[in-house]
Amino acid sequence: MIDLIKAKNVFKNYTSQFKPKDNKIESKIKHTYGVVNVSKYIAEKLGLSQEDVELAQLIALLHDIGRFEQAMTYDTYDDYSSVDHAELGIKILFKDGLIRKFIEIDEYDDIIKIAIKNHNKFEIEQGLSKSELLHSKIIRDADKADNYNIKQKQDFHSLFNSTIEKVEKEKISPEIWSEFLQEKTIVTSHRKTNMDKWLSYIAWVFDFNFYETLKFIQENDCINTIIDRLNYKDSDTKNKMEIAKKIANQYIKDRIKKGC
Repeated sequence: MIDLIKAKNVFKNYTSQFKPKDNKIESKIKHTYGVVNVSKYIAEKLGLSQEDVELAQLIALLHDIGRFEQAMTYDTYDDYSSVDHAELGIKILFKDGLIRKFIEIDEYDDIIKIAIKNHNKFEIEQGLSKSELLHSKIIRDADKADNYNIKQKQDFHSLFNSTIEKVEKEKISPEIWSEFLQEKTIVTSHRKTNMDKWLSYIAWVFDFNFYETLKFIQENDCINTIIDRLNYKDSDTKNKMEIAKKIANQYIKDRIKKGC
């Protein structure tokens, strides 16, 4: 029912109109395929049916479809200064009708729409069906997990529109540090510095849904690799990032031990 080969060809054709060799566009194309792979990994580890494994991959392929028009129109991936890319993606797929190029049947439309809508929100909305909740959790986990891989090697100028040397001198805002110590994901609008933003990536660990994803993060040593990427010049920031490393790694160990 879900032809992933066809869907990937449609995705390739669709993104080709947005200058795929541009770094901003190219990074999102690579990210999309990365999320597809992680979604498949999670769904298979969860022992889901072949149908759900394929659906998880299709949702991953479509989850950031709004990013390309966002980049072309606003020259940014900042939802707060432009447009909510998930909502834009839903419009492109379902109002403009692009979804039928990816999959002819409409049997999965509600699940796809709900999962895309919830993938970038602070929390998953209430009142979802079992399948809608499952696929919303999978795409949220897969999206963050692949973003961890990206943050280990992405060019700093594209991450922060700044140099790594400037970011390394920055401090963590007190309120952001307080949120982290409470083992909470950090509200994007609360961040004031690039170092706040950097710490907020580590705080994603508090929002993972599945044991399988946490094992993926642990086995790929994501927390240590990301934190150790910077040479923190401010002593207070350096100390806090070492504490953050211990907290995040211990959180992962505890959740894995409990089986999530």
